[in-house]
Amino acid sequence: MPDNAESQFISLEIIGAKNLQVPSERIPAGIYVSINVDSRRRWKSAISILSSDKSVASSRESPALSMEIRASFELDRTLGNGEIIGRLQTSWDELLDHGDEPFELSFPPVRGVKPSLMLKATIVHASDNQDGALLDSLVDCEIARETDAGHVRFSRYMRHERVSHLNGAVERFQLVLDRCPVDHPDHAAALTNLAWARLQGYIQNDLQDIDTTTSLFREALALRPQGHPNHTLSLFHLIFALIWRYSKERTSVFIHESLQLCCKLLPLSPEGTYLCSTGVDSAVDYVIAECNNIPIGASDEGIHIQRVVLEFRPLGHQRRPITLTALALALKARFRDRGSIDDLEESIQLGREAVSLCPEGHCDRGTCLNNLASSLQSRFDHQGKSHDLDEVISMHEEALRLSPVGHKFRDFSLDNLGCALRTRFVKHGDVDDINRAVSLFREALTLRPPGHPRRDTTLNNLALALDTRYDKLHVIEDLNEAIDLYRESLRLKQLDDPERHRILFNLSSALCSRFTQTRENEDVEEAIRLCQESLVVLPLLHPDRYFSLMRLQEAYLSRYQVQHNPTDLSLAVENYRLASRHPTQGFPQRIIQAYYWTVTAEQHGDGSTLEAYSTFFELLDAHLGTRSSTTSRREAASAFHYARSLPVNAASCAIRSDNLRRAVELAEQGRGQQWSLASRLKTPVEELELGHPHLARKFSELSKRVSNAAQGSATITDRAAAEVAETKYRKTTMEWEAVVAEIRNLQGFSRFLLPPSYKDLQVAARNGPVIILVASKYSCSAIIVPTSGEPHHVHLLRITLPHLEKLKDDFATAIRHTARMRPEEPRKKLRVLLRIVWDEIMLPIVNILQHDLKLRHRSRIWLCPTAAFTSIPLHAANPFRMNADRSGSEPCLEDLYICSYTPTLSALVRARQAMKTRGTPSFAAIGQSQPGAGQGDVLPAVDSELELVHTLVPPNVKFTNISKDEATQAGALNALQCNTWVHLACHGKQDLEQPYNSCFSMRDKPVTLLDIMENNSPQAEFAFLSACHTAVGDEETPDEAIHLAAGLQFSGFKTVVGTLWGVSDVLAKHVVEAFYEKMFEDLEDGVIDCTKAAWALNRATHAVKTKVPLEQRMVFIHIGV
Repeated sequence: MPDNAESQFISLEIIGAKNLQVPSERIPAGIYVSINVDSRRRWKSAISILSSDKSVASSRESPALSMEIRASFELDRTLGNGEIIGRLQTSWDELLDHGDEPFELSFPPVRGVKPSLMLKATIVHASDNQDGALLDSLVDCEIARETDAGHVRFSRYMRHERVSHLNGAVERFQLVLDRCPVDHPDHAAALTNLAWARLQGYIQNDLQDIDTTTSLFREALALRPQGHPNHTLSLFHLIFALIWRYSKERTSVFIHESLQLCCKLLPLSPEGTYLCSTGVDSAVDYVIAECNNIPIGASDEGIHIQRVVLEFRPLGHQRRPITLTALALALKARFRDRGSIDDLEESIQLGREAVSLCPEGHCDRGTCLNNLASSLQSRFDHQGKSHDLDEVISMHEEALRLSPVGHKFRDFSLDNLGCALRTRFVKHGDVDDINRAVSLFREALTLRPPGHPRRDTTLNNLALALDTRYDKLHVIEDLNEAIDLYRESLRLKQLDDPERHRILFNLSSALCSRFTQTRENEDVEEAIRLCQESLVVLPLLHPDRYFSLMRLQEAYLSRYQVQHNPTDLSLAVENYRLASRHPTQGFPQRIIQAYYWTVTAEQHGDGSTLEAYSTFFELLDAHLGTRSSTTSRREAASAFHYARSLPVNAASCAIRSDNLRRAVELAEQGRGQQWSLASRLKTPVEELELGHPHLARKFSELSKRVSNAAQGSATITDRAAAEVAETKYRKTTMEWEAVVAEIRNLQGFSRFLLPPSYKDLQVAARNGPVIILVASKYSCSAIIVPTSGEPHHVHLLRITLPHLEKLKDDFATAIRHTARMRPEEPRKKLRVLLRIVWDEIMLPIVNILQHDLKLRHRSRIWLCPTAAFTSIPLHAANPFRMNADRSGSEPCLEDLYICSYTPTLSALVRARQAMKTRGTPSFAAIGQSQPGAGQGDVLPAVDSELELVHTLVPPNVKFTNISKDEATQAGALNALQCNTWVHLACHGKQDLEQPYNSCFSMRDKPVTLLDIMENNSPQAEFAFLSACHTAVGDEETPDEAIHLAAGLQFSGFKTVVGTLWGVSDVLAKHVVEAFYEKMFEDLEDGVIDCTKAAWALNRATHAVKTKVPLEQRMVFIHIGV
């Protein structure tokens, strides 16, 4: 070491620090190390987070030194010396004793924790000293001295909570502020020190002037604009103060301002920074969570700000899951208040991302699962998607497993799973579900004893479960306990609690149930008052008004059923009307209410019955329109299986009201909805194009986009991806609906795509009357829609719905029996049944056709059966009797008229409209005698049938034979799309559970009904389906006519020959041969005409009487033009 000590300096590198605790618990701007070199001078490191700091200390004039770790509350110019974290007496020699290696220097314990520094000390020469300016003179400064004294007293207050220490700190900080006027460089620091001391006093209830304290933080922030070294810390201080202000007085303005400030703070303190780790993230999370509870008017901007917060927490950010969850909850809350499905869908997507970021073992997984399940539950309640409920229960089960006995959130998981199980019980009726729900709620209640802030919620949930169980099992103890629990929950709810209305209408429902048992008038009077009270507090568009209206209707109806006051019935009907039309409640709930409205109106003879039916059909139509795929629409419709008879009941009601035009309209509106919804996107716009070409193009383009979006979503199996696709579909549909509304505003287009009027539907009877056969439990009738004039009613006096159901079953049995009979054996049972059809059903109709309408012999007629009529071969009605004079047999229906079928009048109208454009005739014969594995047995007669058809088709028509290896799914679909005439000979299979999977068997894989529907064939004209079960729908929705023949008609074929049951490929050849011989005889100029198909089939079945048994002749029917 050189002799001259003056030329030597020490380089001190501060590498890191640990266990540093600020005694006052105040968040510092940074930490620094101070070394008192002698009585006059002090060396200070730079203020930082002590990750690494390298400075050069003074020369070694004194062997002893005092080292301190201090917290600084300013980053640039410091007011005072901050707060001591640790102090140590040491020497230069001890610091230099470690050579060039880093070493840890431990300080005496502070509050039981030992702070320490990681250092590296080396000797440098004077010429290397670049940082001599870091030596400060220890000049006595009164402002600094008073500030330090304030810090000392404040830290003592935080340790011992003596108000005298706090008062002493406030006095000194106030003294400093008085000596630092507004233009003083330390004014902001002085404001902050005083404000922080006052705030902590406020938190401990020692000082109460929070508004003055908050204004001090505001003033300090104004003096530290963006770019100032202490701007970030001042932002945090103001947020912290506002949070405490809000915690004492929960006024939304404070939390709302906090959220705005958080958005400014986040980009200044990204993840990994000191301030972020010490308090910013926790403050932001608290503010977001509380923001979700503020009134809806303030939450719009709150949601916007939360989106901004999310941007600053990108993928990989530790707190992204909790931010996603918070935004999801905010959107769900807004959905609950306003009913916008877009909010709920986005909430679910955000929730799914949050769960994906919390794998098994993640501490937040249970919370994220519960919140996502809550959003899915809301969507199930709103849209009725069954897979949502399955997922809800699965998630709540997992969340409960993650919350074992003793877990702090177990009560939430118990409550949530109980609610989901109650919902599933309501849907499926499994008593195990409701019993378990009750048990879960009882356990949750033990975890929320009297005084618990959420006890009221569990009381309500348990009451609702008991109330629901009473509705099923009728145990009066359940109902009485439910009422007691509701009352206790209501007592615990504050008058201004946003959830209070739910307990009001739940208690109302339970009192109503008890009234029906006890006839105690005070119960129903209270029920009415409770519902009215809930309506007073709910805004007009709040979704829950629906439930208040529904419960109020229940109360009035219950009282009417006991006291028979007509005013109560009128009030009940009015509340049915209001509830079913409440715009922000989901369609499923409103559809249910409309259904019960129809039941009540029919039962009590109320004049609103037809209005109730119309409301039901409109709501169901709108609900199905929200589903993006054909199969999901059918799934949605099947949820209301109990209402499948409503179309015929509605028609029957109109008939009983002597309003036949309305009967035709309602029968049409309620039936064939699947085809009606799908066909909207194919609506021709020729008239629109003439006057408004731009709007016509826009409608066509959007129709194509909606159709493409629907087809795309149908193939997605991943749940999250499917939801994204459904959201896209819904938004495209909204654009489409906006254009439709614009078109309806045009003169002459006011009914564009609205349910057709009688005048519109009568177009279907242009070439012959259409006979609608109505099978209702109220009456069985026929309505004849003539070519012009008013419809005619035919009351089928001796036919009731049970008769029809038996007749349907008898036909099915008889047809099965014929399969075991030889062709030459007489079909006695079948003949008896067809005689009943003639005498009881078709003869009264024929009498009107002949005598009232004067319909000529061999004219065309169209049969439009409903419900049970769809399974009865009406076209084959036959008296099988001799004339009275024994001159011959009485004529059957097909002797008198050429019969065709149509699933709906609209389907026939659409087919006729499509006939305006005709392509060059081309004929494809598609046959598969050896279908792929699992698709059916070998059909030996198929290939010869195709050759037979080839010989019968006129030579001037292009003919293509597609069979054997060429008859694949793709080959068949291509042929259906590229040819105007098609003959199909193969196995046909009807799927009774999922009719859209009904199919034609091919070599590789089948051609399903869905494939056909998506295979647009606008130039197609005629199809002959020589296959089994091609023109019969499923048992569940017979009025929808979901079968292969209807699918071909929808895809573009104007006229189709299909089959009602199984066909023999050997016997079918005779019918096929006779049909095409008749079809192509006497052609004018060699032009083939598909409109002859009904006549040709009539003549063909007559011609083969001696070759083909009865059931194999009547199996073929004609559908279309």
